[in-house]
Amino acid sequence: KEKPVFRYGKNAFELFRLPIPQKGQVVGILGSNGIGKSTALEMLAGLLKPNLGQFEKELLEKEIIDSFKGTELQAYFTKLFSKKISVSYKPQYIDLIPKKFKGKVIDLLSKAGSKKQIDEISKEINIGAIINRKIEQLSGGELQKVAIAAAVLKEADLYLFDEPASYLDVKERVRVAKVIRTLAEKGKHVIVVEHDLIILDYLADLIHILFGQMAAYGVVSHPLSAKNGVNTYLDGYLRDENIRFRTQSIKFDHSAAGRSQDLIVFTKWPALKKKLGTFNLEIEPSEIHKKEIVGIVGANAIGKTTFMKMIAGQLKPDSGKIPAKLKISYKEQYLKPQKGVTVMSALSSVTKEIMTQKFKLDILRPLEIEHLMNHKLDELSGGELQRVAIAACLARKADFYLLDEPSTYLDVEQRLQAARAIQKVIKDREAAALVIDHDLLFINYVSDRLMVFDGTPAKKGKANKIQTVKAGMNHFLKELDITLRKDPSTHRPRVNQPGSQKDKVQRKQNKFYEF
Repeated sequence: KEKPVFRYGKNAFELFRLPIPQKGQVVGILGSNGIGKSTALEMLAGLLKPNLGQFEKELLEKEIIDSFKGTELQAYFTKLFSKKISVSYKPQYIDLIPKKFKGKVIDLLSKAGSKKQIDEISKEINIGAIINRKIEQLSGGELQKVAIAAAVLKEADLYLFDEPASYLDVKERVRVAKVIRTLAEKGKHVIVVEHDLIILDYLADLIHILFGQMAAYGVVSHPLSAKNGVNTYLDGYLRDENIRFRTQSIKFDHSAAGRSQDLIVFTKWPALKKKLGTFNLEIEPSEIHKKEIVGIVGANAIGKTTFMKMIAGQLKPDSGKIPAKLKISYKEQYLKPQKGVTVMSALSSVTKEIMTQKFKLDILRPLEIEHLMNHKLDELSGGELQRVAIAACLARKADFYLLDEPSTYLDVEQRLQAARAIQKVIKDREAAALVIDHDLLFINYVSDRLMVFDGTPAKKGKANKIQTVKAGMNHFLKELDITLRKDPSTHRPRVNQPGSQKDKVQRKQNKFYEF
């Protein structure tokens, strides 16, 4: 019944309503991929003008303002068009920054803030060591932190962050979330798009849900409190609008926290050591059971991928021996698509079962790949390529499955579907798996037990013995300095607000993870 705020063209994607910036609050935006989140941010940033569905002509600014009559957006667009509102925008695709800016990190940041401000933000988000490095030499995580620093340094009324947690480890996600929250505490308007539910919960005061149909239309819900927003999204039903936008609700009842195992030892490794340049890694002896998924958590550059490469036989330990005779399937962290190869031929090359009903039900359907079969790998989006890489890893007949950061580029639902697909394959084949990831909700959901890495990034890493999810999470969250509790309605892990009653009680009892 409503008019769209924007339509891309005839029979093309259209967006209904917009999120509402709130002074002194962080507004979160939650929704699946391809549903208009970035389009909404671009309109609020003034990079894209609302066309109210009239894509053939450019509307007058007065027509746009009048269309929002009687709403908070009327005042917002009046100020935006008369340049009385300044906007700072951290885009989603940070890999475009080196193409647009040549020079050092300090040169980029100097455009946005003073030396004193740059020194402060460098400490807060830990970029002091890369301040004199050239932009094109930065890793994805470093580039993300520089983009966030540049956005925070800019003096503005409204700050927009599109997926700030991508490429960052959990420690850095919490660090960046604290910095973004301080903007709201200073009375600024802040809007954040994020797929990591634990970080979004920690960050947001209010949440808008985006629902609809991928690449067809998107609708922005009315604002909800952060707790209600996440729970409503998982439930799939908007009570105030009487709309069910997902057929099933997402529950965390069968998350790992206490899954029992057959406890048949699948494989074990002794104490291992590896030196790479100036980096030293030590791994405690451990064993993994049949049908078991072990989640691996820890900071970036602390040896998680190095350990996985040792298990995969790509790196030799300096001391200790990796058990041989295991057939391994390995999904690497960085995906390099082959040019001109279709999804169908890529999957056919690893399994003959691609057309069987079981393969479709267990792998293709949950990972939403069926419609991509004739697409070329090098033409897929990041999320599509990630899902194909997970499918190829699970498609191989193996004993031991290794997955490095499978949740990258995936939205909330795709992450949980991927977790279920991994669980099904491991249990059915009586295999075992190691999964590295930075999304705590995903790791909590997919893992039977945990392996925690401690140490100093790029200097030394220590892999602790595999332990229960409860013990591992408690160990890791203590280091992160955050406490988690179980949400009574969805049973998902929720972050306690720092300094809240619950946070204080859990810290006193040394229960950083209360499940």
